[in-house]
Parts: sequence; C-alpha cells; structure tokens
Amino acid sequence: MAMSGGLDSSVAAILLQEQGYEVIGVTMKLWQPSCLSEASCGTADAINDARMLAQKLGIEHHVIDYTREFQQIVIQNFIQEYLHAHTPNPCILCNIHLKWAALLHQAELLHCDMMATGHYAIIKQENDRYYVSKAKDDTKDQSYVLWGLSQENLAKTIFPLGGYTKQEIRQMAHDMGHETIANKKESYDICFIPDNDYRSFLQAHVDNIDQICPPGNILDTTGKIVGRHKGFPFYTIGQRKGLELAFGEPRYVCKIDAQANEITLGKKEDLLQKEVTVSQLNFGKYSHIPPHFSGWVKIRYRDRGQQAYVEQQNDKLHLIFPDYASAVTPGQSAVIYEGDDVVAGGIIE
Repeated sequence: MAMSGGLDSSVAAILLQEQGYEVIGVTMKLWQPSCLSEASCGTADAINDARMLAQKLGIEHHVIDYTREFQQIVIQNFIQEYLHAHTPNPCILCNIHLKWAALLHQAELLHCDMMATGHYAIIKQENDRYYVSKAKDDTKDQSYVLWGLSQENLAKTIFPLGGYTKQEIRQMAHDMGHETIANKKESYDICFIPDNDYRSFLQAHVDNIDQICPPGNILDTTGKIVGRHKGFPFYTIGQRKGLELAFGEPRYVCKIDAQANEITLGKKEDLLQKEVTVSQLNFGKYSHIPPHFSGWVKIRYRDRGQQAYVEQQNDKLHLIFPDYASAVTPGQSAVIYEGDDVVAGGIIE
C-alpha cells in the first residue's frame, strides 16, 4: 500500500485491512523535505504519520528513498519541457515511472501480489483489457492523471477509494477514531511546487536561465511587436495576468515560439482551436481507437471536457472539436473518455 501519510492513502490502508488483505505499507521519499509544504507528501512529518498509522494497524512499513530517480525522471523532464515551450504535467510522469514502476518492483521484492494507492478512480476489466474509469466523486476524480498506466500496471492495482466521495472518506476517518487523519489538509497538485510558483522554481534550478532563455519580443496576431517578455518559459498558453501590458481589453498568450524567442498575444477567440494532434499514446478500454469514434476529451486536469471526433493515425491521434477547444497547451495531456471510461491518453503536440 502506497502510504503518503495523508487522509486518502491512510483510509485506503485501513479499508484494505478491514477487507482481509495482508497490508504492507510503503512510503516514497521523492523530494527534499525542506522544499515541501506541510500539506505535501514526502515531508518528515508525513513520513512519520504514515509510520505511526502502520504501527497502530500492526502492519509492516517501509520508507524508500527515490529522490535521485525523482530528480532524474520527473524534475528534469519538468524543466526541459518548459525550456521547449511546453507545459508539462509532472504527476502523470511520476505515476508511470515511480508510483507504479518502482512500487510494483518493491511489491515483488516484498512478495506482494497487488499494490494499492489512495487515488480516486475505478479499475474495470472487460474483453481481456483493464482500464481506468471515473470515481464516484466527480470533484475528486483522478482518472485524468492515470491514463499512462499500462495493462500490466492496472492488472496488479487496487483503488480502494474509487467508490466513495471525499466527504465519506473523511467521515470514515472520524468514525474510526483517527481524528488527526480526518483533519488532514489537501495535498497540492505538484508536490515540489507547493506555492504554485513554477517560475521561481525554474529560476532556482536552471543555471543561467536568463542567458539560456533571454527576453524577447511580444507580438500581436498581426506580427506587430507590442512589448518584451522576460523569457518564454515563464509564460503559458491562455495566460492573461502578469503580461505587464495594457490594451484596453483582455489579451492572452496564444502562441509561444521557443525557436524565434517570441510570444504572441491575442483575444480570447484567438485561443480557439479546431484540431489537435496527440502522441506518446497509451490505450485503455480498447487496444486502438474504434472507427468513426466520438468521445469526451479533457485537455487539462481541471477541464470539464467536450465532445471530439477521434481518429487514430498510426502512433498518433487526430482530434477534431466541433465546438472548438480553448487554450490547447503543448505538453499537457489529452484524455479520451467513453462515458466514464478512459479509452486512451497522450501528450498534446
């Protein structure tokens, strides 16, 4: 059981034990605690909370240091994506390469048959395929960040919380007498940037970023120079605030050209896009996209999603949005659903 010390994984461990599973807890140390906030996993307090719960439950518990792998796989990718004018979602990469690949390896070493996490999602099996489906609690559903899990990963995974709401999980912790756990704060989406200031993170972790990505021109949609930017990695598609330019009406970042070192601003309608290409695919419910397929597509984690026609072209997907998609951002994930079920996912080009 992946135990972060937080509410969700703690209650998941308790539920599994009550269901008769022999539970072994594993807490991953991913990032230097001094860089984390109180609400993030990986702090000394969080690790100690997981250890104390394991002792209370009478289960075996291990703390495993993956800070080197996290730095090499997740942090370096996060930095490089921004340096190439992309906006990454590090949680997805972490899930694939650490929270599953590494933990399943530990599960084998500990002679465990399955691994479990506190994610809000459901795993289904149909036609000899495993796939992720949305959780009962739509406001906490995490299926979007789980699109990259392979068939092998899903076959050995349990999500104990998928059939509950967050409020039900919090109430369970109260009812079980775990008041401290029940009152735990929510964790952050990006554990190593608890203040949500990725710009300061890049400045602190990329030597000479001001020389690598110097200031450049800001253009309007006609190509006219309207200002200067401070370095293209510090801007994201759809950004409106912090541009330090006045136009009398809102302007948004609608294009970032790393090669030309230019940023283009436009009106809200300039963010609209009809077609999107997606690569680095992983398939869930089906081994390939069915012919003439129309699905519900989310292009970012907080996105409500919208209908799109999906065509598979070799190792890429071509998405066509009848009602247009807004602020499509290279580096983010596009996840295709059929109802609540994840059909496929990939990275937006």
